[in-house]
Amino acid sequence: MPEFKTLGQFIIEKQADFPYAKGELSRLLRDIGIAAKIVNREVNKAGLMDILGNSGSINIQGESQQKLDIYANEQFISALRCGGECCIVASEENENIIPLNDVISQHAKYIVAIDPLDGSSNIDVNVAVGTIFSIYHRVSQNGPATLEDVLQCGTQQVAAGYIIYGSSTMLVYTTGKGVNGFTLDPSIGEFCLSHPNMQIPKDGLIYSINEGNYVHFPKGVKQYIKYCQVEDKATNRPYTSRYIGSMVADLHRNLIKGGIFIYPVTASAPNGKLRLVYECNPMAFVIEQAGGRATNGKDRILDLEVNKLHQRSPIFIGSEKMVMRAEAFMEEAGVLTFNDIVNL
Repeated sequence: MPEFKTLGQFIIEKQADFPYAKGELSRLLRDIGIAAKIVNREVNKAGLMDILGNSGSINIQGESQQKLDIYANEQFISALRCGGECCIVASEENENIIPLNDVISQHAKYIVAIDPLDGSSNIDVNVAVGTIFSIYHRVSQNGPATLEDVLQCGTQQVAAGYIIYGSSTMLVYTTGKGVNGFTLDPSIGEFCLSHPNMQIPKDGLIYSINEGNYVHFPKGVKQYIKYCQVEDKATNRPYTSRYIGSMVADLHRNLIKGGIFIYPVTASAPNGKLRLVYECNPMAFVIEQAGGRATNGKDRILDLEVNKLHQRSPIFIGSEKMVMRAEAFMEEAGVLTFNDIVNL
């Protein structure tokens, strides 16, 4: 029988890696795990309840909110408020930061940035969706935490991870000392260690990109896609195209099997579409800790300066060799920004 270890047991065991830790981060990760179980329960019975479809509201991103977007957002905020280890939540679904100014939370030392339900438009057709989270130390010393506590460079992340709600539900996270995955055992209601020390293959055979936007891609991305499609036995091409429409689902597959996920600039998203604070930075931290690479086509994602809460960025992320090849195509084409896009 393999060793049985729950998420809670694993977190407590790994506390020894952080001599300064007093248990707050462990409890914060526990709170995220509790909210994930609640959201998973609703996702799994979505077809039986009136929580499918559009809510009729628009979020700060200008996107239609699904009913489950709102539900997941409320559950994670509630869990973090009750846990008392987080002083501010920054969510994709809210225009501004959410200070947790109750007696328990206002002096907490951690900040959480979260995309409560990534790929939520897939819920109606029973396709995998996920949650992305990122944790920072607050930097302000006195008074209530502020927006400046949230606008930190990705290298300052204390922990990051994602939950994928699929055929099984998994929580994958890193605290900067490798990546570990936990699968929810519904019979006991616990996340159990199932994927210790996850490592992404250095190379892969899968590319993930929304090719429906091909005509709007920069020249370098177009050339890389053509490279992926050319037959060449020496490099095991053509590669396989796999795109789900949920960053969590696409990257989870590529983390395990090897591959690259690309969301470049386009005509409609001249700065990229994915949000730096609660999508690109946390996923970049996870993938780098698993031995992969994450850039905006030129510069390392985790080194990018963060100026706005809902700042966007293009992203090239996945197996190191595949990302480096894509970057080479971008450099050769001399394009990265919208102003350089050709053949629109």
